[in-house]
Amino acid sequence: MASEVQSFDVVIIGGGPGGYATALYGASAGLSIALVEKDKVGGTCLHRGCVPAKEFLETAHVRRTIAHSSDFGVNVADVTVDFSVSQSRKNEVVDVLFKGVSGLLKGRKVTVFSGLATVLADGTVSVVDGADAGVTLAGAHVVLASGSIPRTIPGFDVTGSLIVTSDEFLDLTTLPSSAVVIGGGAIGCEFASMLADMGSHVTILEGLPSILTGCDTEVAGVVQRAFKKRGIEIRTSAQVTGHTPNEAGTRTAVHVDGGDDVEVDMVVVSVGRAPRTEGLLAEGTGVEVNERGFVVTDSLMRTANPKIFAVGDIVAGTPQLAHVAFAEAIVVIKSILGESPLPVDYDRVPWAIYSNPEVAFCGLTEAAAKERGYDVVVKKDPFGGNSRARIIGDTDGVVKIIAEKRPDGTAGQLLGVHMAGPWVTEQLGAGYFAVNWEATAEEAALLIQPHPSLSETFGETLLALAGRGLHVG
Repeated sequence: MASEVQSFDVVIIGGGPGGYATALYGASAGLSIALVEKDKVGGTCLHRGCVPAKEFLETAHVRRTIAHSSDFGVNVADVTVDFSVSQSRKNEVVDVLFKGVSGLLKGRKVTVFSGLATVLADGTVSVVDGADAGVTLAGAHVVLASGSIPRTIPGFDVTGSLIVTSDEFLDLTTLPSSAVVIGGGAIGCEFASMLADMGSHVTILEGLPSILTGCDTEVAGVVQRAFKKRGIEIRTSAQVTGHTPNEAGTRTAVHVDGGDDVEVDMVVVSVGRAPRTEGLLAEGTGVEVNERGFVVTDSLMRTANPKIFAVGDIVAGTPQLAHVAFAEAIVVIKSILGESPLPVDYDRVPWAIYSNPEVAFCGLTEAAAKERGYDVVVKKDPFGGNSRARIIGDTDGVVKIIAEKRPDGTAGQLLGVHMAGPWVTEQLGAGYFAVNWEATAEEAALLIQPHPSLSETFGETLLALAGRGLHVG
């Protein structure tokens, strides 16, 4: 006998950042919300991505600090890392945050169902393969937020120990003495940086001509030079063709087209993430899915079916970032409420990469600005002259700001802020506001930066861009 259909204002599939943000924001506006999640709310970001990875990167930061403590007259001998402790600490951090999200959903009376879900042709949602399998939900609106999974590549079947993706890596209790990271994007560079700081020998194999494609080239260059100084081998334009494990399966030789093999204890496959849309939509929903499996939406996150929206990693042509999913969730709820929201400006969203050195940016790169027809003015300032950077002993990095050139040659509206260096992920806020509020160089340069602080490099770069720098020409 078919189960009774339960009705809600909004039915959400997926409890990651996009899904739970939609639920919380909608519930706070008085909407009745159902959320279907096959695992734990929080999604990849909390359980298998952003948060666990950053905990391990913080462990690496602590080890790096101790390794250089003698520079400050603090002598520490025999520094060792018990990675199982870091793993336990990661689990504690994740558990606290998971309980926090769960508590918020419960407190706002969001009804959470356990299982996978499929949108049927009539727009109802069927819960399958979980504790609530068989439940049917009807929503005045449905939001797809099923997230993504790590991509794999032919010839590198995931084993969980010798060949891993980010999912398996984040469950390790011991680290390899050597590793190949296939993919030099943001996630690959974070893993490579962490492994190197923890004592592993690391080789990055990137198929494109540069690591960190999409970043400003000078910022990517800072990271590449810093990596090489720390012993990370980087091979760009490197096409992997497969690997051959030893008899014991404890090491493998990674084959590179036209290059030498790389023998390592572990291969980390980091070649992007694929949308989790398989089984999400039955025939006849009217939702368009492109050839790569991503859901196509308009600027207000609506699909071709007017009652169905999509947010997060499954949306075609948008950054796969948790904070972007948060912003998209707000757009969806405002649209449902008829509040005429502003679409997310994807050109101007903030990006943060937690490698050593860190990378943070928003807005157009110099190359992208020129491609779009802008005549630009560019100023940059290295962290080497920053007093706080000297104090903490971390001077690798640069701040680069791009502005539109006025007819008189002076700098006008800011187009992009790009940083590499110490704690830049915590410094981007001022640059983000300036770019998104369409400030000019002169307007942003009026902001006073505290001394001594790392943020002074941003302020100095702005002053120079406005035409009269203090320490920067």
